[in-house]
Amino acid sequence: MLPLPNCKELMKELMKELTPRLAAPVPTTSNMLPTSMLMLSGSASGYVVGSAGLPAPSVARAGAVSMMADRPYLIAGNWKMNTVLSEAKELAKEVADAAAKSADNTGVAVCVPFPFLTAVGDILGDKVALGAQDCYYEDSGAYTAAVSTSMLKSVGTTYVLAGHSERRATFGDTDADINKKVLKILGEGMKCILCIGELKEERESGETFNVCDTQLTEGLKGVSAEMMKDIVIAYEPVWAIGTGLTATPEVAQETHAYIRSWFKENYDEKVADAVIIQYGGSVNDKNVDELMGCADIDGALVGGASLKGDSFSAIINFKQ
Repeated sequence: MLPLPNCKELMKELMKELTPRLAAPVPTTSNMLPTSMLMLSGSASGYVVGSAGLPAPSVARAGAVSMMADRPYLIAGNWKMNTVLSEAKELAKEVADAAAKSADNTGVAVCVPFPFLTAVGDILGDKVALGAQDCYYEDSGAYTAAVSTSMLKSVGTTYVLAGHSERRATFGDTDADINKKVLKILGEGMKCILCIGELKEERESGETFNVCDTQLTEGLKGVSAEMMKDIVIAYEPVWAIGTGLTATPEVAQETHAYIRSWFKENYDEKVADAVIIQYGGSVNDKNVDELMGCADIDGALVGGASLKGDSFSAIINFKQ
């Protein structure tokens, strides 16, 4: 019988081989992984320690674009147009209980429908930040059904989404509209989660990086390096939102690495190191551990799974 190989020695040799690759610069070309890398899932820093829902700094994560990275994680639920008041209050209790067990380096937020902001905010407690799903960029006036940033802040909102693909596609939000919202959110002293991402046909034609470049360039006009401490980026490939499809960790990490390199090129290394980049697109309790294990993925913007207390609890308390 042939002797078994020494596994420890094999591991040492493997690490010798991989270490230089992990430290290598991230490519900034638009060579995308093929569509065959997509998979079907199992089911269809600027942060103040101690503030509601805001994480403490994390330890450095090996393999990140910058070896200086010590970013925390942010897990945010987007309830979209779901729940009635009784359901929203019950779900808020479940989220608060789950967040009470979360790691110190993991922040939690929920972006809830406008009518429930106050009721949900009263339940969430200190470990979960209250978020809104959109806003309007005017201060006040004859804008029927619009909600201003001052209204949101007055009820305790910390985070506001801008540029979600459903707002772009269904309600016609342009990059210029989104930029106005971003600046208004920051001007009100709140934090903005800027959503970006490509359509399926853009992914297949290799345009993902170009789409991200355009949406970042236009969405962040007028946002200084200092203001970036209140910006979170949510990369959500449109083809993966609510479809049961999710990018493989390799595909997601490649795009996140590009986004971080964009900030290094268009801002500076300090901003690139600090900016939190979430992944969104059918994140669930089955795939979250693998996605969060990627060097440049700093959390998740969660849709459908955030409406189920047990699933969202598992996502909040992902394995680190």
